Amino acid sequence: MAQAHNVEVSCISRHIFGGISIGDLETDSPIYLAQIEALRRCIEMAKALDCSLVRLMSFRKEMILFGRHGAEQWNVSTGAWDKLVHLMALPVQIAEAEGITLVVETGNNAMITSAYLGRRLIDALGTSRLKVLWDPCNSLYCNETAYPDGYEALKGGYLGHLHLKDSEIDIPKATVVCRSLGEGHMAPYLDAIVHSLKGDNYEGVISLESVYRPEGGSFEDGFRSSVNKFKSLF
Repeated sequence: MAQAHNVEVSCISRHIFGGISIGDLETDSPIYLAQIEALRRCIEMAKALDCSLVRLMSFRKEMILFGRHGAEQWNVSTGAWDKLVHLMALPVQIAEAEGITLVVETGNNAMITSAYLGRRLIDALGTSRLKVLWDPCNSLYCNETAYPDGYEALKGGYLGHLHLKDSEIDIPKATVVCRSLGEGHMAPYLDAIVHSLKGDNYEGVISLESVYRPEGGSFEDGFRSSVNKFKSLF
């Protein structure tokens, strides 16, 4: 069907590992193995659709991963980062064997919340088969400035796919309000991101993530309110 309609599939985007606590999880845990099997099916689907990217998430968020001068004892989720690297090793091995590139999304409820952490994970795994699916709006919730901080962290081959959406973020109130593209807290960064993507000859896919639903309207209404802004940017 995709071929018949000349549709290019950019990424197979199942929520692999999404929302799963890493606390007592091991590589032989049934829930982990079930996710690995789901990943294998996604890779099969990607190959059937001539798609080079498969998304996965990075488990459930642990708040503080690193610290010094006492924080490593009192504040850090001890061992959480090392466990994440350990649990991500098998998916990377599978991707390398299958010739597929995985992209880990910067999620606001995930271990990898920022472009910085995405890059750090890739460096820890030492692979070219894992990239970052950068959602800079999600990363606003961990207080990472989308530009220049987030963008600069991914230069040098770390960016694999890009999601664009907009929202208003209120971290103290644990609240996110979706907005039409260009009308939320992403607005100050959009032009700079687009200019840099063009200047750096980015050749990957940029997706409008349509999750905005206006009051009394539908998600389709939200898409239509954002798509012209998206087109004007690119």
